[in-house]
This record gives sequence, structure tokens and C-alpha cells, in this order.
Amino acid sequence: MPGNRVYSLALLVTSLVVFAVLPLDIAVPAIVLSMMALVRWSVIPVDDMAMKGEAA
Repeated sequence: MPGNRVYSLALLVTSLVVFAVLPLDIAVPAIVLSMMALVRWSVIPVDDMAMKGEAA
């Protein structure tokens, strides 16, 4: 039954693609949020000093 074999192969490939991409749904937003927090953390002290008149 070649049709059954093609279906099984297509199902296997589809499952592999879904489960290979699934960790990216978690990793990419985590990296983006971490970078946003790092940028905010590095910029805020400069803003605080500028508001107090300590920055040049």
C-alpha cells in the first residue's frame, strides 16, 4: 500500500518540523525580552543621572 507509506512519511516529517520549531516559540521571545531588559537596565542609570544634573 504505497498511499499508506506516503501518508506515514508525510505525518512523520510534519511532526518533526512542528517539534523542531516548537522550542523557538519559547527561546526567541525569551531572548528578545532579555535584550529589552538589558537595554533598559543600561539606559535607566544615565537617565537618572541626567535628571539629577550629574551627566555632562
